[in-house]
Amino acid sequence: MQVEKISSFSISDTVGGNPAGVVILDAFPSVAKMQTCAAEVGFSETYVAHREGDSWRVKFFSPVGEVGFCGHATIALGTVLATRFGSAEYPLRLNDFDITVDATGASQGMFATLMSPPTSHAAPDSSFLETAMALFELTPDDLDPAIVPVIASAGVRHLVLPLISRITLADMRYELDAGAKVMAQEDLITIMLVHAENDRLFHVRNPFASGGVYEDPATGAAAAAFGGYLNAIGWPHEGEITILQGEDMGMPSRINVTISGEPGSPVRVGGRTRIMTSVD
Repeated sequence: MQVEKISSFSISDTVGGNPAGVVILDAFPSVAKMQTCAAEVGFSETYVAHREGDSWRVKFFSPVGEVGFCGHATIALGTVLATRFGSAEYPLRLNDFDITVDATGASQGMFATLMSPPTSHAAPDSSFLETAMALFELTPDDLDPAIVPVIASAGVRHLVLPLISRITLADMRYELDAGAKVMAQEDLITIMLVHAENDRLFHVRNPFASGGVYEDPATGAAAAAFGGYLNAIGWPHEGEITILQGEDMGMPSRINVTISGEPGSPVRVGGRTRIMTSVD
């Protein structure tokens, strides 16, 4: 299978972002074959797609299993589709949702934007919240009182832990196997540790132990879920927030989240992309 390698949410044509593999086929091969391909590529996500009528049917695979939705891989697919077939809004059929992605080239590079699944949130069980905080050796004093910890969703679930200190965020450490067990308790894809620099600029780290990955340098699905949560609680986002991620792991990324509509509405998540390589 030919794999296109795209880095999503990069800060330039040469720096940053989260790499994803994109495979476009006439039909899906077996799940085992797609999973083997994702494991061999080794990125946090590989995206397999084929045309189905006027839409594209898509599946996402981490190195260890299938995932219901992945933002940065969707952005990567938009880049591949725009490169092959032209700039347009492409309808995508996931396992459980229909979404869209569009991409366009400009003198500054290639940019892509997705429309997320509907967003939602719920308070975590108090004992689970304690367990998750203990994973990172956090105490209640480490939490930002302006944002309540929550399980936020935009197609898949993420625990949001708001931190009052940027230094605490930079010092994030945890054990991968323990993290995978904690995330499995609540069917989480990632845990999003976030520090608000101001009302519209956030620094983020996203452990992705559920997918066998210690940390994601850019997580579009979590960004969408977080944007939906801020919209639901009446946060003064003025229609858009910026998420800076990957800085503490040497892969700086920038995610733009456009927020509008009623609580629970989908949000738009976009950013710059860079084409890496194509391999067989």
